[in-house]
Amino acid sequence: MTTSKASGVVSEVGNVIEEAVRKVVRGQEGLIRKLVCCLGAGGHVLLEDYPGTGKTTLAKALAGAIGGADFQRIQFTPDLLPSDILGVSILNPRTGEFSFHRGPIFSNILLGDEINRASPRTQSALLEVMAEKQATVEGVRHAMEGLFFVIATQNPVEFRGTYPLPEAQMDRFAMQCSLGYVGVEEEVSILTDQQGVVHPVDSIETVVSQLEVVEWQARVAKVAISDELKHYIVSLCAATREHELVKLAASPRASIALMKVSQAMSLMLGQDFVTPEIIQSVAGDVIAHRLVVDHEAKYSGHSGRSIVDELLASHPVPS
Repeated sequence: MTTSKASGVVSEVGNVIEEAVRKVVRGQEGLIRKLVCCLGAGGHVLLEDYPGTGKTTLAKALAGAIGGADFQRIQFTPDLLPSDILGVSILNPRTGEFSFHRGPIFSNILLGDEINRASPRTQSALLEVMAEKQATVEGVRHAMEGLFFVIATQNPVEFRGTYPLPEAQMDRFAMQCSLGYVGVEEEVSILTDQQGVVHPVDSIETVVSQLEVVEWQARVAKVAISDELKHYIVSLCAATREHELVKLAASPRASIALMKVSQAMSLMLGQDFVTPEIIQSVAGDVIAHRLVVDHEAKYSGHSGRSIVDELLASHPVPS
């Protein structure tokens, strides 16, 4: 029996996953909560940071905490092809018929490691499945069953050998987060963990089942959010479309993602309703990566994050 079944409370599933991952990944408490919230919201997450900060470890730890979920990892490289992700039809010489061999995309939790190392053509293989939970290969539609969660990692775009993700794909990610470097004491703890015979991520405890996560996602969708807060969310996203420094603004998909992530965060905080403070706490992670800022504005120090912060400060909060 998993921990969440023992408690008998579906709404605690996210907290149980968070606690399990925190035992493996040190010094990233806030990021772990956001990652789990993105899972609860039914979205996908992009982790961007420098090599060696723990992006892959975090993804593997989350997958390890969910029992019965098929976990696949794709290492993106410049020579990776779309068929390496989606699958390919192979001729059976005895029967003379083609049979489709599914690629790693057909999983419950997919880790796309260093996604911006692959060409834009290969990156685009993820577009349909991330938005519609289906993949069309050779004219045949293949639906994704049950849980499907993409955790993609990328190195900063200024690194050599990287291809910036197209705007359409950035919009498919509900959130983009950065890990950053941990504090001195946390890094010392990481060194201590590495002295063991078994890597910490290989010893993570399975605490929930795939079915429980799906039920938790359904519970997240029922968290109450007032019409005033819906208008607040839409007004924030709409303001990016009128901002003079933004060339490509937040789409309605951003509004939907901000609402769902806020609902998941509310549930993890033990609330059955969304508050303005919760929306503000995740707005930057949900909206900023979707914005294309004018090049001259970038040189002046402006970024998607700074523009979102500016809009949060200028927009009145519903009372």
